[in-house]
Amino acid sequence: QVQLVESGGGLVQSGGSLRLSCAANGTIVGINEMGWYRQTSGKERELVAVHTKAGVPEYGDSVKARFTISRDNAKRTVYLQMNDLKPEDTAVYYCNGEFTLDFVGTTWNGWGQGTRVTVSS
Repeated sequence: QVQLVESGGGLVQSGGSLRLSCAANGTIVGINEMGWYRQTSGKERELVAVHTKAGVPEYGDSVKARFTISRDNAKRTVYLQMNDLKPEDTAVYYCNGEFTLDFVGTTWNGWGQGTRVTVSS
């Protein structure tokens, strides 16, 4: 019912910046929550940042001072501005979202396919 399409990943040197975007496609009447998670091989997927229902951003401890999440409701898109990137930020970044599909209150929660971020030292 909904597709989440990430973009903006790539290769960057330590200290550089990237901006990720995630667009929600499909029949949607409202955004409940959208956020970013990341995962490396053999490790648990972890929270990076989330734009909550209350409109308050939440960040993982390791990125709190360097990353900024924002959302454009009209475009149904969430962004992640990543500054001062470090090699330990290297991972596949996944978009997650929960949406209201109709005025009855039907919701959908799912994940994008991921975008790779590689930070070289």
